[in-house]
Amino acid sequence: MLQVETLRKSFDGFKAVDGANLNVEKGELVAVIGPNGAGKTTLFNLITGQLKPDGGRVVFKGEDIAGLAPYQVCKKGIARSFQVVNIFPRLTVFENVQVAVFSQQRKSTTLFSPARKMATNETNSILESVGLLDKAGDTSGSLSHGDQKVLEIAMALGNRPELLILDEPTAGMSPEETSATMELIKRLASTQGLTILFCEHDIEVVFSIAQRIMVMHQGRTIIQGGPDEVRSNKEVQDAYLGGGE
Repeated sequence: MLQVETLRKSFDGFKAVDGANLNVEKGELVAVIGPNGAGKTTLFNLITGQLKPDGGRVVFKGEDIAGLAPYQVCKKGIARSFQVVNIFPRLTVFENVQVAVFSQQRKSTTLFSPARKMATNETNSILESVGLLDKAGDTSGSLSHGDQKVLEIAMALGNRPELLILDEPTAGMSPEETSATMELIKRLASTQGLTILFCEHDIEVVFSIAQRIMVMHQGRTIIQGGPDEVRSNKEVQDAYLGGGE
């Protein structure tokens, strides 16, 4: 479904992404890991159009989408969440997801007209799938940090993506929230047929749920493979797992 080929991006001479390679098959749950500054978020920004690459290709379902604007990437079937929560804090939980549903249906211009009553079933279904239906009427800014991160995932689902990209979906969460959120992600992948690409700092969580793992270091790909293959790779151990951090 997704192939990243020798992707490159520099900032004032600093090579943030330096020939990264990644592939994601349909239906897979794939993780990207690496030390701070390895280039993970920059890689995700290049895939989703927040940044334009200096070179390389991003091929989604056979089409090179490198350099497309974020809204164009979204229309192709890719949705994402961010490290920092990106919601509408003054809208209710229901309205946040409904905005995404309207956007997917190209009806966002009628958000505050009678069209507000549209897509109610789809919005409620999404909220139920992530465990937020009982908080549909709450103002999203009043939610806990963990629930706000889950709401952002729900908003991404409102775009009906084929590929869901999650940038540190459990950042700032308690261990209990982290466990619940990762179980949610695993369940969404299996029950909704989603392909999910994510990065996460909790290595034990990554190795417990990811089918394949890509390891980045200094902007490049060290390896992509199954959890056991990645754990036993000496370069990974030297650069990351056994790096004394």
